[in-house]
Amino acid sequence: MTGPKGGVRSSAVIEESTLLAESESVTRKDIQVGVIIPTYNTAKYIRETLESVFAQTFKNFEVIVINDGSPDADELEQVLAPFRDRILYLKQENRGPGSARNTGIRHTRAEYLAFLDSDDCWSPDYLASQMKVFEETPSLDLVYCDAECFGYRVLEGKTYMQMFPSNGPVTLNSLLKGDCCVFVSCMARREIVVEAGLFDESMQLRGCEDYDLWLRILYVGGQIAYQQKVLARYRSRRGNLSSDDIKMLEALAAVYEKTERTMDLPEGTREILKKQLNQTHAHSDVEIGRRFLACGDFDRAKESLTSANNSLHSVKLELAILGLQIAPRLTRFGATTWQKMLALRQHLRRTLRRIHLLPLLNR
Repeated sequence: MTGPKGGVRSSAVIEESTLLAESESVTRKDIQVGVIIPTYNTAKYIRETLESVFAQTFKNFEVIVINDGSPDADELEQVLAPFRDRILYLKQENRGPGSARNTGIRHTRAEYLAFLDSDDCWSPDYLASQMKVFEETPSLDLVYCDAECFGYRVLEGKTYMQMFPSNGPVTLNSLLKGDCCVFVSCMARREIVVEAGLFDESMQLRGCEDYDLWLRILYVGGQIAYQQKVLARYRSRRGNLSSDDIKMLEALAAVYEKTERTMDLPEGTREILKKQLNQTHAHSDVEIGRRFLACGDFDRAKESLTSANNSLHSVKLELAILGLQIAPRLTRFGATTWQKMLALRQHLRRTLRRIHLLPLLNR
């Protein structure tokens, strides 16, 4: 039975403690697509997200919304009230987006999974267009598309692939080098996601757990492709994200370290992985050095920037290190001024925090 605008009708609200026990009784086995929407502090955006889902021209889907211990739960449930006969609403303690997506995956037996963040949107033909790609090429396991940025005027109208182009086939090497970057609002066969081991729920990978899964899908033999149609909208918004750069770089490094540790890779791929890991550590040292410099800890700033420059070999870093030796306070003033000039670039990096960072950092 479907609601008036499509999607599976279900009024179930299931607490985390009963998730696995209830999964069979609330899931339609003839549904083709399970739309997985984790939510955390996005009550004011999720209405628009759900409206875009129920406006799909393709109708054979179910919607699973996972409240990942969100502090805005009361507001969220008020917003969800008009949709409750058309969604499966699940609640769990806060364990991060990877865990929330895994909860949704365990509650659907649909052949395909469609991942959507709770502040993003789809165009009406998103599901139909993505399904067409799978039908035309049955060997594919995951398909992603382009997305338009909205919500922040500086990025308004720009697309994901304009900033992060995908070139050539999607392979382990191209994904590691950043030649291809998978947009998180993608579709995948449930079977390959389960075979690859679902999303990693560890804290160390939080923010890069999707990238880790894409690598594992390729490693187990999955095939990933993309289309350059703009079928989604990515919401960029301001927020207190001052610590995200270092956290995201640490998470990215953790993905590389896990990949190196768990995958039997050819020598050429290992060389790419080692290079990316070294660069990620170096960029993290740059960010740490900037913070030490900003708070006047010149010795530790010099130590961090020197460590970074051992990999990056940057003239700018060499000048900064020299400045810290000769005139640290003047260097601090110059760095602060320069940092203000880079504020827009920093914000862009933070608003695109859910994707592979190195293509942007290397520019």
